[in-house]
Amino acid sequence: MLKRKGTKSFSWMLTLVMAVSLAMPSLSYADEAESNSIQQAYELDDGVTAEKYDYADSIKESIYVESTLDSDEDGTPDRIAADIIRPKESNGDMKVPVIMDASPYYESLGRGNESEIKDTDGDGVNDMFPLFYDNYFVPRGYAVVQVDMVGTNNSDGCPTTGGFEEIESIKVVIEWLNGKGKAWDENGEEIAADWSTGKVGMIGKSYDGTLANGVAATGVEGLETIVPIGAISSWYDYYRYEGISFRKNGPNGLSKLVTSSERVPACAPVRENIKEKADDETGDYNSFWDERNYIKDAHNIEASVFVVHGINDYNVKANHFSNWWEVLKENDVPRKLWLTQTGHVDPFDFRREEWVHTLHRWFEHWLLDIDNGIMDEPAVDIEREADEWETYSAWPDQNSKAVKVRLAPADGNLPGVLTTGPVKGNFNQTFVDEPYQRESAMVEDEFSTKENRLMFMTPELEDDLRLSGIPEIDIRASVNKENTNLTALIVDYGTDERVNHRDRGEGVRTLEEESCWGQSTAADDACYKETEKTTHEAPYEIVTHGWMDATNWKTLDYTDLLKPEKSYRFQWDTLPEDYVFKEGHRIGIVIAGSNYQRLLPMQNKATIDVSLGQSKALLPIVGGKKAFEAAVEE
Repeated sequence: MLKRKGTKSFSWMLTLVMAVSLAMPSLSYADEAESNSIQQAYELDDGVTAEKYDYADSIKESIYVESTLDSDEDGTPDRIAADIIRPKESNGDMKVPVIMDASPYYESLGRGNESEIKDTDGDGVNDMFPLFYDNYFVPRGYAVVQVDMVGTNNSDGCPTTGGFEEIESIKVVIEWLNGKGKAWDENGEEIAADWSTGKVGMIGKSYDGTLANGVAATGVEGLETIVPIGAISSWYDYYRYEGISFRKNGPNGLSKLVTSSERVPACAPVRENIKEKADDETGDYNSFWDERNYIKDAHNIEASVFVVHGINDYNVKANHFSNWWEVLKENDVPRKLWLTQTGHVDPFDFRREEWVHTLHRWFEHWLLDIDNGIMDEPAVDIEREADEWETYSAWPDQNSKAVKVRLAPADGNLPGVLTTGPVKGNFNQTFVDEPYQRESAMVEDEFSTKENRLMFMTPELEDDLRLSGIPEIDIRASVNKENTNLTALIVDYGTDERVNHRDRGEGVRTLEEESCWGQSTAADDACYKETEKTTHEAPYEIVTHGWMDATNWKTLDYTDLLKPEKSYRFQWDTLPEDYVFKEGHRIGIVIAGSNYQRLLPMQNKATIDVSLGQSKALLPIVGGKKAFEAAVEE
């Protein structure tokens, strides 16, 4: 059984063992692995690895890996805990690759739709491996390693919300799996990963996938592939959008949430440091956020990447996948992408059978070197409507081109018009920022004049029109205050049946029926509740959002207060999208102020005067300007 770490006496013994063993040479088990070792570890059935080993007889062990970290500043190196399950046969000559899920959530918050934790009954024994990876892959000749991120569950130290310490705490475990560094078992005996081929694939949703992104960006040897699901690529983009904060005290609050219960008081100074350096007051980008920006280090990535993201994920917003996807392309990283219409949901819960099959083949290709053709298939899967998927060779679509769409006044009352033609004359329209205006108030009653928004629409479309990429907003405006927030919404006006990603399950509903994926034991079964998509009929859909703190009009690095009534050019991106506006629907663009349901509102109720002739949106339209004009009959 897997036990929690021991008392302080164990820590003393571990320190002694560490001191005695510092001079011992490190072995590279990846180098030692013979070419036929992996071949012995699996057998194929209809092109994929078949169950060959007994899950019930698997070896389970808890280990503690040496690190150079001292994140809690107690004067002793942090040790990083990991729980391992592997085929019994790997105690001999057979070597197996590793599927790793590193997480801060194994103690209490849990993993997956059913919030599984390691110690299910609170008796101090980790008798369960959350999620299906162990049940499914261990019988097929893999090891599954679940690492407790620094400061969480059985690992020492303090979480730093995306900082160096968190990434390093996972990196040292991968290095140990490749024969570098030292680790001890629960009895204080030094232990080696002589069963490991050295090949590691990381997977995980949300924070877990974020750790995978961060570790991949270090270029650590042995990490062959990562599968980040709804993962953060830059922590600034998680807590900020173009200078506006999503919430107060976010990074230090999350640090406290995931800290092991016994270390919450000791880690208080770390949280205070996080709070100070995050600079909630200005929302600017600084060195604190730069440390937590994995995109800038993407040139180090040696692993392949299978990205999965909800296009309607407003927890880890879609710009995390798009920014990551782009730098992967720039650095020639082998990659694959799934985009779903749900929110922050695991593919096990929105496309289960296809997901398990695809993930199985992905790991076989990258961890077992099986040439199964998965990299020859279309790189991108996009869900169009509930459970209706289409495949593409690239994202954004290769035929997507930015169309300059101008904001023109209507002949009569609002709404204004979206046009590719010139807007002649000096037309200005004004709105007032209402800090507590709801999104529904921004977009509903589209043919009515409202003082807290500007509305622009196309006529009813004559053809379907696909948007694929990142829309950009570019407006010329003056403000009567030193600061204001700006919001842009792109809206599909037209009644339709759509995935209800705003419901409690973010587009899925949990059922009572179960399906099983792998072998089970009494302590750890492979069966999980089925889910189904939730849909609703609605007269409109907010396709994407974009926001901006007007005082960051020059740069995110510092605040530049506005001079009241002076004209400024405000440019910002909306969240990425891939959406089909159907024939008969209208495309709407809404410009407003604060969006308090999404971000912290500005309280000064500024008046914003927009020069229409100098304002526009750049819409990434498949087929470009010709397709847009044909659809709107310009």
